[in-house]
Order: sequence, then structure tokens, then C-alpha cells
Amino acid sequence: MKTIVVYRSKTGYTKKYAEWIAEELGCDIKENAELSDIIGYDMIICGGGMYAGTINGARLILKNLDKLSGKKLILFAVGANPGTDKDILPFWNKMLSTEQQKTIGHFFLRGGFDFSKLGKGDKLLMLMLKKHVQNIKNPTEEDLGLLAAYDVPVDFTDKANIVPLIDYAKKHKN
Repeated sequence: MKTIVVYRSKTGYTKKYAEWIAEELGCDIKENAELSDIIGYDMIICGGGMYAGTINGARLILKNLDKLSGKKLILFAVGANPGTDKDILPFWNKMLSTEQQKTIGHFFLRGGFDFSKLGKGDKLLMLMLKKHVQNIKNPTEEDLGLLAAYDVPVDFTDKANIVPLIDYAKKHKN
């Protein structure tokens, strides 16, 4: 089965995961792919950072589902949050219909946060979030960790995090 990993990475965390996945599966990899880059593959693994309730780059897959019919599709979202069910399940429910969740593999991989690597627009959004979190009366440990990460970058990437995705891909390669 011909497989490709496609991704979009603003800060490098998704790129790291995409490279690990491609290495483990021995498959092709492409950043910022277009439909013409993926149409010839049987399995397409697409990843990007979590932004505003979606995955950066996932539109390539989701807007072309009709053209990708019969292909095995896998999405992975990379985010700095811990990936608890209370955060991730609503995210997937917003991203994918119930039927799509049954047919499209979907995985969360914990990334990191480096404010200095963000573009101007993302920095503005994150400063607004920072202001909001600073005004929380009883901040959680996660809130405090987010605030600290504005000054000291955090990297939670771990190659072990890709194991469930790799197992899923191998199981569905046949």
C-alpha cells in the first residue's frame, strides 16, 4: 500500500512527528501538500497543529473526501495541551462527523509551545488568551503552565506518542 505523510508545521512540533511517522512506516513525506501530491496514494496521513478548533492543513483531506474515496485516511492533531478526553473528544466531534470518526483514523499528539516561533497573527491571538488566563480567579495547574510557557518554551514531543497511530496504520495497510 503506497503511503504518504503530509503536514503543515508552524513551529516544528508537527514536522518532528511527521518525520518520525514517515520513518517508522518507511513512506513518503511532504510539507504543504496539494491534492495532486496525494491523489496517487492508498493511505494518506495528514497532520498539523490545532488552531481555532481545526487542524492546520486538514482542509486538504476534508474538502476532498469525494476525490479520496477508497483511500485510507488518518489525521493527527498536534497541540500543547495534555490531550485529556474532555478537551480532545469535543475537538474531534467538531472536526469529524460520527461516520467520519468511524472511517478516518484520528489521533492527538502532544506538541509544545514556543511563543517566539509564532507569526504576528498567532502571537496576537495567544496574547489575548494569556490575558484571559491571567484573569482567571482560580487557575488550574494547566493554566499556570501555559502562562509560564510564554517565557520558557516547552516541548512535550515524544516518539512514543506515535505508537497508536503507527499500529493503526499498519493494521489498515492490508
